[in-house]
Amino acid sequence: MAEQLEAQRPRQEDSSQVSVIEPQLKDLGGFSVRRVLPAKQHRMVGPFIFFDHFGPAEFPPGEGIQVRPHPHIGIATISYLFEGQIVHRDSLGYTQVIRPGAVNLMTAGRGIVHSERAGDDLDEVSSLHGLQLWIALPDALEKTEPDFIHYPEADIPGFDYGHGRIRLIMGHWLGQASPVKQHSATVYAECQLAAGENVTLPVEHAEIAVYGVSGALRANGEELITGLMLAFDGTSEIRLEALEDSRVVLVGGDPVGKRHIWWNFVASDRAMIERAKADWKAGRSGRVPGDDEFIPLPD
Repeated sequence: MAEQLEAQRPRQEDSSQVSVIEPQLKDLGGFSVRRVLPAKQHRMVGPFIFFDHFGPAEFPPGEGIQVRPHPHIGIATISYLFEGQIVHRDSLGYTQVIRPGAVNLMTAGRGIVHSERAGDDLDEVSSLHGLQLWIALPDALEKTEPDFIHYPEADIPGFDYGHGRIRLIMGHWLGQASPVKQHSATVYAECQLAAGENVTLPVEHAEIAVYGVSGALRANGEELITGLMLAFDGTSEIRLEALEDSRVVLVGGDPVGKRHIWWNFVASDRAMIERAKADWKAGRSGRVPGDDEFIPLPD
């Protein structure tokens, strides 16, 4: 399918430019994820500095995602599921199960530690499919107090727009407003289209990208398949045409400036990362109640 679509890709005839971003496969211990951002040719899209697509994956009884406690600074993480469940625990004392359609927003700020474990479906065959994105915090909030907020599925606005079905995960867009807290001007939305349908979406931020979660489409004439991201520059709209039943997400916003990234740490100043490394190695970053394991600092 990918080779066929690549051969049909036309040149764009307008003044906008597009970057085609292919994911790297990363092993998280037990299953692989598609890591889309950061990419060599495109480090960030607006404030989004990290984009992981995991699944669809199926686990036999007794197995599931097991991400041990690890630290973060300088970001907010956004977890969003299409299938399955994940149990979030953090050093603030929060324990929260996230299920499809809900949003977990964890603001690391000056520092937080968390784990992500399988839910209560370990005694049966289970599935997992979702996204975790990181947003780099603006300079004034890099050292803010850490926080965690859970938004149930019912709180996330879903609506029809043209022939598309939209869920606005974050931001103010298309006359709708998501309740999910923003740290800077941001849009994050899911769009579903049936085969043969199309929708034209306005671009309201400096940077925007569209990612293929499932199916196959054309986005402004560019072929978009599962696992591929198209980052657009200089476009005022994105026209999506579904070649088959498809799901995409759109992410973007206004840039927050250059950021350094090392392991789970993001900062405008490398010295902040060095302090975070030293704190984690020395055991000063905090612990997750009820989860005594941890991921050591990489060599």
